Amino acid sequence: MPILSSALKALRQTKRKTAINRPVKSRAKSMIDAMRKVPDLTNLSKAFSAVDRAVKRHIIHKNKAARVKSQLSKLLVGLAKK
Repeated sequence: MPILSSALKALRQTKRKTAINRPVKSRAKSMIDAMRKVPDLTNLSKAFSAVDRAVKRHIIHKNKAARVKSQLSKLLVGLAKK
């Protein structure tokens, strides 16, 4: 447990931000998993939206988002070729 007042404040801020950011990150992960299990256009759209929202709130890095979106798009293209 922190002793300094600034450390106590930082702990409070971290807990609050974690509580706010966790659902956004969790939603993005679950949408990505749903797309990987059942690759179709609607799941792709939901996954892109969730990832973009996480990027907008600085929860994941924009380059990681681009990589994830590229990988998900490849799943859909691979399915179309079959």
